[in-house]
Amino acid sequence: MQDKKICVIGLGYIGLPTAALLASHGYDVVGVDLNAHAVETINAGRIHIVEPDLDAFVRSAVSAGRLKAYTTPQAGDVYIICVPTPFTEGGAVPKPNIDYVLAATRSIAGLVKAGDLVILESTSPVGTTEEVARALADGGADVSRVHVAYCPERVLPGKIMTELLDNDRVVGGLTPAATEVVGNFYRTFVRGNVLQTEARTAEMCKLTENSFRDVNIAFANELSVICEKEGIDVWELIRLANRHPRVNILQPGAGVGGHCIAVDPWFIVARDPENARLIRTAREVNNDKTAWVVERIKAAADARGGPRRKARVACLGLAFKPDIDDLRESPALSVAQQLHAGGYDVLAVEPNVEAHELPLYKLEEALAMADVVAVLVKHRQFVDARATGVFQRSGVLDFCGALGSGSSTNPRSGT
Repeated sequence: MQDKKICVIGLGYIGLPTAALLASHGYDVVGVDLNAHAVETINAGRIHIVEPDLDAFVRSAVSAGRLKAYTTPQAGDVYIICVPTPFTEGGAVPKPNIDYVLAATRSIAGLVKAGDLVILESTSPVGTTEEVARALADGGADVSRVHVAYCPERVLPGKIMTELLDNDRVVGGLTPAATEVVGNFYRTFVRGNVLQTEARTAEMCKLTENSFRDVNIAFANELSVICEKEGIDVWELIRLANRHPRVNILQPGAGVGGHCIAVDPWFIVARDPENARLIRTAREVNNDKTAWVVERIKAAADARGGPRRKARVACLGLAFKPDIDDLRESPALSVAQQLHAGGYDVLAVEPNVEAHELPLYKLEEALAMADVVAVLVKHRQFVDARATGVFQRSGVLDFCGALGSGSSTNPRSGT
């Protein structure tokens, strides 16, 4: 199967690692992205996102001539769609937006030929793979002779290159033949199991996985608010509770972010709001946690501000999770932006981002200038700095457990 040419549409956090990994397994890969800067960067053998080991994969693939990026679709034998699927705000329930998926599909419809594979990897609401097939047909493709399937990614940012290889994959085709052919394609480069089903089940499986995690985190976030009132260290509580053989509570934080857990549950709720009651409540709890964090910081800042100025607040971390540069749906970024909009002097510290509309500071600079320090993301730089004693000062609020269980600087202390 390595004689087939692969066209990956979308060269972001999933598309580029997938393209580079396929190239490393002997495939000739063309990547497509509307971002001309990203295309230029990739063709120079560099990367435009932060992900461990990805730079080496891309550099090797480009130098070997197996990976080339373009701004327009190129003909291939296997087409993999890895574009964003955001949601549209405004109503009672955010609605999934598959416009990018359909636009990507229409852009390749004229290139797709009999026997080709068209694979959707973007997280999508149930029924989207069928919409892809309709868009292909509307664009002139004979979908009766094309293998259309859904295969969602299941990777953790920061470990993508490892997990693309080792994690099990779920493949769901629109026909049994599509499921089999696409499943065999993934078996050429995936070390994990390739599990076969039909398209709607595969779509729902991805949404279910992230909704489960959202509900679990909502439980932890709700506990953190309760524990703050009770004077209990929530991280110590969870550590002890998790010693039960059938309990596995996740960790609380400033909310939930990223383009998966913070988004996917809404796809289920939007489709069946009457029955998705627990899933919706979890989303609301996690969104409310971000607002709670903002109010805790404001209270601490107002207690330290003077009559002529708002307090200076160091916001440690803007990314949605530790040790990455991804700001999508980030609760930490939302916290910093809300504080800035409220007139507070925000000193943002994000070691994984080079530039941002909020002024960025080095950790030492921010700590020296701040009246209040809010640790929002458990970046390794902040965890490592704990050992130096720089956080042994008043006005430190730890919302992610970076400073260690039992620390006098976690939010329950009020210091």
